[in-house]
Amino acid sequence: MTCNFTNTCTIFNKDLTLFDDLTDEERSLIETNKVTVTYKKGEMICKQGSFATNIVHIKEGLAKVYLEGATNNLILKIAPKNSLIGMPSIYEGNNTAVYSVATYSESVVDLIDMKVFQNLLQNNAKFAFRALNIMNENIIQIYGRFFCLSNKQLHGRIADILLCLKDRVYKNSTFEFAFSRSELAELTNMSTESVIRVMKNFKDDGLILQKDKTMEILDVEMLSKISNLG
Repeated sequence: MTCNFTNTCTIFNKDLTLFDDLTDEERSLIETNKVTVTYKKGEMICKQGSFATNIVHIKEGLAKVYLEGATNNLILKIAPKNSLIGMPSIYEGNNTAVYSVATYSESVVDLIDMKVFQNLLQNNAKFAFRALNIMNENIIQIYGRFFCLSNKQLHGRIADILLCLKDRVYKNSTFEFAFSRSELAELTNMSTESVIRVMKNFKDDGLILQKDKTMEILDVEMLSKISNLG
């Protein structure tokens, strides 16, 4: 079956323009009501079900946004530099984090006070409109991710993740591959053994080259076909 959803690991990694619509006074308000924290690889930024007090802005690094289950986790998306996380918790009546966030690599994060962010949304229409667009992008991305995890075979899932990292996260055919085999297995909802086998197939077929922590995509066209066909 052909899957029309590709690059489903995250929304496009672009310069965050959300704050461009703030006045100097409003930007100053954010600056005085945020805390900048450096997290090591594997550290938890926020915990599903905990009291939500901040909007998370990834300034540097790479993180995962996921739902915690009794036996395994469901990765909703990868959060690269410039990602804004936690906006589902801003609406009235919800004061808990709906998902967990943890780092794939050392990351620098701004924790912006939730109430300050809510006030800016209420008082600045352009700011609120851009925030709504970001939320909509994330919804579309997650819909595509669910579809592909449900319909793509093992090779298609790995191909999709590799292309997404190339196109949306690093924007380069050669990039630092921050994922262990177990993390890649969690990300693709596969067993570690299956991930090892598929990655070996891709290497043997000349589609990728991996050396130490560096990944190079050698055959974008073939990986795209594998991803599209599932």
